[in-house]
Amino acid sequence: MTHPTQRTCDEDCPARPAQHRRRAPLVGAAILLPASADAAPPRPVVEELTPLRGTFTDDVSVKFRIKAPHHGTQVVSLDSPSEVAVARITVQPGVAFPLHTHPGPVVVTVVEGELTYVEAGTCEERIYPAGTAFVDTGRDVHSAFGSSSGVTTLVATFFGAPEKGPLTVPEAVQTPTCR
Repeated sequence: MTHPTQRTCDEDCPARPAQHRRRAPLVGAAILLPASADAAPPRPVVEELTPLRGTFTDDVSVKFRIKAPHHGTQVVSLDSPSEVAVARITVQPGVAFPLHTHPGPVVVTVVEGELTYVEAGTCEERIYPAGTAFVDTGRDVHSAFGSSSGVTTLVATFFGAPEKGPLTVPEAVQTPTCR
């Protein structure tokens, strides 16, 4: 089984490996710096593949047990997952998602490229290359960015999505302490 690469950085963080060093300023620019009045920063492109969000007609509950290194086991349960949406997400190299959460858990498959997931609270980075999948609990404030030299393509299934509207919940504070 392939596990993502994990990194945690704080004030005493050692230098990043050479293959990651040059990408760090792109993340900071996309996440930490305010957009200029002239142009908004580039964003990932989200294409919903389900024209209408699917509603479970049966009595369905969802439970994910996520055992990640350095995190112990997290259990995410939805007694009523309600709406489900599926989206293809295209992320250009170095382009970052703003800080956000989700209304419910999200199952993400990296189809092409590489995604680096960044937890806002701990600044831990987890790298997911093509062919890997992960469950975003929907609870934690996070960002992510395309960390390969080419386009990163994801397919994501959102559980507990609202009937209409965005699949992410933007966070009001966009200045994490992460580098």
